[in-house]
Formats: sequence, structure tokens, C-alpha cells
Amino acid sequence: MSDTICIENGLSIVENPKPHGKSYDQWLGDQAKPSHRELLRVAIDNALAQKPADLDDLLKLLRESGCEVSKRGKAYRLKLPGWSKVSRLDSLGDGYTLEDLLAVLAGQKEHTPRRKSIKQADPPKVNLLLDIQAKLQAGKGAGYMRWAKVFNLKQMAQTVNYLTEHNLLEYAVLEEKAAAATAHHNDLSARIKAAEKRMVEIAVLRTHIINYAKTRDTYVAYRKAGYSRKFREEHEAEILLHQAAKNAFDDMGVKKLPKVKELQAEYTRLMEEKKKTYAEYRRSREEMRELLTAKANVDRLLDAAASHSAQKVQEVL
Repeated sequence: MSDTICIENGLSIVENPKPHGKSYDQWLGDQAKPSHRELLRVAIDNALAQKPADLDDLLKLLRESGCEVSKRGKAYRLKLPGWSKVSRLDSLGDGYTLEDLLAVLAGQKEHTPRRKSIKQADPPKVNLLLDIQAKLQAGKGAGYMRWAKVFNLKQMAQTVNYLTEHNLLEYAVLEEKAAAATAHHNDLSARIKAAEKRMVEIAVLRTHIINYAKTRDTYVAYRKAGYSRKFREEHEAEILLHQAAKNAFDDMGVKKLPKVKELQAEYTRLMEEKKKTYAEYRRSREEMRELLTAKANVDRLLDAAASHSAQKVQEVL
């Protein structure tokens, strides 16, 4: 309830609050993750270990390792996957400036990694809760008001609570869950439709088998009578039922007639399976709707924010 009220009024909420009393670094302790610059230094250490011939080779190795390399003026800028901001090469400290690296590549000095045993951490993942909060709080200007007219903040608050309760705070996870739920729902739907189709076939086949058995003697007599017109007029209804049954067997590809008792057993089994599957189908449909609704709401918010940003850029240009 508290989170809902905060989101509706554009206020931030605390995700997994922890007790205070220590600085952030002390509180993290051994769980502290290396910074972007530390990870970039590790990437450079690994690239230099491969003995590149010159600066171009070094930059090529960095790109192959997933590092984004760009240049503005004379300054080289680096960014690892998952990080939002670039870091200038000269900001990495002693031993990692352009001048230091050129000296190492020329054989004029030896490179000494600043930290030899730094643990390579996964790049930071976007936290949807924080991202959504940031979008909602990104000013109350004209862009925000235009967005608010087409989106219900109460709905967004419910979506945030749903994401939090189900631990879907990464967009990739939300997207994967939604796709999996949709696939599972479609599979159950296909199974139900297949069972229903077979049950209809069994019902039709059973009817024709019964009609065939009831009219067989009459049709045999009709054939022995040389397909007499008089005999047909006297027993036309039975003869038509018999012929319809034979045509149905041909259309259904039935070579050997199954026993009615066996068809009834199969029909009963399919009915039970359909009941069980349908219960799961209804549950999966609800889950799929919730996930797709949450994803659609997140997409709408992020797309609206992106469109507003693009519009502002266009207006500046």
C-alpha cells in the first residue's frame, strides 16, 4: 500500500531497505563490485598480456573483448557492455594513460597491472523498479503532462508492485517470462483443441459405426436383390444411412472398424485430460495476461519517455 501511494504521487520507494550505521563501502564489504574504471583496467591488462604490436592492435583486442572504443578529439573513450557512461582513457590513472600505453607498446617501459587479482564482475543490470521511478520523477513539465494524459498512474503503481512481488526487476527477465508464459499457454490451448477435435471425430465415428451395424443386414439384402429399385424404395432410409457410414469411413481413412467400447474409453480419457488441461489453461491464461500487461505497461512508459527525449533533442536541433 505504501509503495502504491508513493508511485501514484511520484515519490521514490526503497527497494529492500537495509539498516544504517556504516558507510556504503563498509556495508558492502566483500560483496562490493569493482567500478567501471577498475574493470576497464583489467580489460587493458588482458589485452596487453596478448602482446599487441601497436595501439591499433590493442584497441582491436579491446573491441573483440566487448569493449566499446570511441574517440573525441585526441581523447580515447572506453565503455564495457552494460555500463551507461564512457570513461576517458586518461582517467584510468597511472600506467593506463595514452602516453603510458604507447611507451609500453614501444618497449620503453614495462606495464604493471594496478590490481592483479580483481574479480571480473557482471555488468550492472537495469533495475526496472529504479528505472520506472526515474522516468516517473523526470520532471513535471509539458512532456510529463502529455504522458500522464494517456497513462494511468494507478495502473503503473500496480505494475510496479507486481514486478516487485514476482522479482521481475530486470527487463530481460520480464521479457523472457512473458514469452515463456505465452508459449506455455499456446501449447495448452493447442492440446485442448486437439483433444476436442479428436472427441468430435470419435462421436461422429461412433454414430456411423452404430448406423452401419444396424443397417448392414438390410444393405446385404439390397445387394442380393440386385440393387432392386423397389427394394430401395421400401428401405431407402436404412440404405442411405449405410452408404453415409461407408463414405464417412473412407473420408476418415478407417480401414478396420474399431469397437464402440474402445472408442468410448478413448473419449472418456480425452474428456478427463481436457478437464485437467483446462484447469491449467485457465491458470496459465491469467499468468500470461498479468505478465503481458506488466510488460506492455513498462514498454509504454519507456517508449513514452524515449519519445519525449527524442522530441526534446529534435526541438533543440
